[in-house]
Amino acid sequence: MKFSIGGPLRLAFRPWVEGIENVPAEGPAILASNHLSFSDSFFLPAVLDRKVTFIAKAEYFTSPGVKGKLTAAFFKGVGQLPVDRSGARGAGEAAIKSGIEVLERGELFGIYPEGTRSPDGRLYRGKPGGLARVALATGAPVIPVAMIDTEKVQPPGKILPKMVRPGIRIGKPLDFSRYQGMENDRFILRSVTDEVMYEIMKLSGQEYVDIYATAAKRQIAEAAKAAEAKKKADAEQAAQAGAE
Repeated sequence: MKFSIGGPLRLAFRPWVEGIENVPAEGPAILASNHLSFSDSFFLPAVLDRKVTFIAKAEYFTSPGVKGKLTAAFFKGVGQLPVDRSGARGAGEAAIKSGIEVLERGELFGIYPEGTRSPDGRLYRGKPGGLARVALATGAPVIPVAMIDTEKVQPPGKILPKMVRPGIRIGKPLDFSRYQGMENDRFILRSVTDEVMYEIMKLSGQEYVDIYATAAKRQIAEAAKAAEAKKKADAEQAAQAGAE
């Protein structure tokens, strides 16, 4: 990442960063970030001197052909770790296991507590399973991170990036060692997750919405579908009225 992509990214987009001193020079730590764009996983490692490992679906690493090989090489180069989503509990358990392994090696593990990209730039409720369980199982500090304006660099659905200068704010490490060994207590998991999300909200300045981003995406899609159906019905009604 540092030698192949990080340098060009810094030169091209000149991302600004605050609080970089909060990332330890060595030892395990969890970087918990909001998620605005596909490019978040590239800009954050680009401003750090240490490798950050994120989770990516295994399909990115196993696609056939030349394009598949190039895609796999790219994701490996930027520190993405493949996770097999098959099995009874899917990617959740695999991601937790992979995160624990990364931290046990004394490395940095990056995670998006919202579970998916924000559909509208707001900050959504964090999912309690992954982040909190990994933190409590390892005792690693959690460092809240706010990505700023990365959605303007690469809006959802767009391939070519825009030359917008993004920013990154890194908060002070959060210590949850008082809860270690309680990773099976759902109330503790919720408490840890909410505390992290609150810190991300303060850093990012985003409006907080107390529902999951996946539910918000579903609501937005349903609203768009309803609006399209109404538009079609209105057009048919107008055409029928004109024919009378």
